[in-house]
Amino acid sequence: MSASGRSGEGEGRAAWERRTLRPFLERHPERRERFRTPSGLEVRPLYTPADVAAPYGDSLGYPGEPPFTRGIYPTMYRGRLWTMRQYAGFGTAEQTNERFRYLLDSGQTGLSVAFDLPTQMGYDSDHAMAAGEVGRVGVAIDTLDDMERLFRGIPLDRVSTSMTINATAAILLAMYVAVGEDQGVDRSALRGTVQNDILKEFVARGTYIYPVEPSLRLVTDVFYFCSHELPSWNSISISGYHMREAGSTAAQELAFTLADALEYVDRALARGLDLEAFAPRLSFFFASHNNLFEEVAKFRAARRLWARLMHERYGASEESRRLRFHTQTAGSTLTAQQPRNNIVRVAVQALAATLGGTQSLHTNSFDEALALPSADAARLALRTQQVLASESGVADTVDPLAGSYYVEALTDRIESQARDYLETIEAAGGAARSVAFMQEEIHRAAYRFQRDLEAGEEEVVGVNLHRDEQEPQPEIELPDFEGLAREQRERLAEVRSRRDEEPVREALEALGRLARSDGELVGPILTAVRRRATLGEISDVLREAWGEYRGS
Repeated sequence: MSASGRSGEGEGRAAWERRTLRPFLERHPERRERFRTPSGLEVRPLYTPADVAAPYGDSLGYPGEPPFTRGIYPTMYRGRLWTMRQYAGFGTAEQTNERFRYLLDSGQTGLSVAFDLPTQMGYDSDHAMAAGEVGRVGVAIDTLDDMERLFRGIPLDRVSTSMTINATAAILLAMYVAVGEDQGVDRSALRGTVQNDILKEFVARGTYIYPVEPSLRLVTDVFYFCSHELPSWNSISISGYHMREAGSTAAQELAFTLADALEYVDRALARGLDLEAFAPRLSFFFASHNNLFEEVAKFRAARRLWARLMHERYGASEESRRLRFHTQTAGSTLTAQQPRNNIVRVAVQALAATLGGTQSLHTNSFDEALALPSADAARLALRTQQVLASESGVADTVDPLAGSYYVEALTDRIESQARDYLETIEAAGGAARSVAFMQEEIHRAAYRFQRDLEAGEEEVVGVNLHRDEQEPQPEIELPDFEGLAREQRERLAEVRSRRDEEPVREALEALGRLARSDGELVGPILTAVRRRATLGEISDVLREAWGEYRGS
């Protein structure tokens, strides 16, 4: 559309406001309230072509072509539905394997592993720091034997697996590779993702171990290993999800995620890796919140901005400019009050993710604000995706909201906000040097939301709106955490009692020497896990070489 055409539309809206809107608001002053998205973007009562910078120009384009605003594949879900990848993990490997099988039998199409806090922090289940935490928020994995039990009876050449693990990502990846090889699966056939995003741990989540620089070295070591050994594996899932869970806005989630991604690309290039060898396997991980249109716009802006940044900074190929992402519905929006309301929230959030073009999706269970999800709640969460896929029509055409004046305007504005943040971070020297800045921005956003919630300006049904103090809480059956921790410690002791200690000691010493030099580490870690070195022992070798990160 020409500039004069958009000007005409603007004049038409101004005339409508004078003719119709203003007289209406004079008669109904209670309707003058200003509306804003959760990111603080003002929402007009009406959108026209004048609000859109270039509705049919280079910014929109076509699906499967840069800048990928409308999707990274030409046919999107008409060719292949998103992967339904429910996040699961608790207690022991056997219990989690049982949940995996239950979800696969219910129609899930990909696996996603949650690990307990000791596993995330590099402690074995018998370590003093693991007391009270074994198996509580994910599965406990101490040795290769645990990983073998976790995937027993699940052929790794037929499923893709996502592992939400960061500081110990290289160790868990090595264990997964070993399990695949023991099943007779060639490394080239292994498909999945290891999160491996340590910067967001420093910014928003806290499950880091080592200082920033050696942590980034380990990230690029995983890049190196995957680019040479695992051609179908995603070497990282760069995560805005946890920043959003910590309280960021949609625009901050997008900006800070892409800032971290650019840091990883720069580090990999400095390591000597070829851009086209690793960039096509970068993947992303976003949250989906309740404001349907802002979330759809965020996903579309993410694709477009990443494609532009990769072209501007690196001259990347079309394949390396595609932003592939997984989405999880927002855990922070789930309420313990009236928990069945969460079923509706999750459905809206899942709809936003699919309208926004996600490649895979996890839908939260309605009871997660109370405890680990029950089997029935987990199946209902999966059924939510299946109803969307089979009954809603959302998969029938690509980017069905394209051309909406409101959605296109939001997409433009979120991209612009994210660009502003990225320029600030770039001026400060990149994401690794901007951790404190990103933390402060997220803290401010979280404070504003909580203040507005307590003032009633943000409304949450069941919390400060339509409360019902008489509604009964669902009965929650908690696992025997003390019993499963005892069982896990006994199995760890059994592995230690039967292994050959000399090869373990040699493998750990070799790893320590390489950690103090500049050698590649994932291969030696694979050797160590095959000899039954534990996750905690390997982590301790790296702690001794690099020290631990102490936040300010």
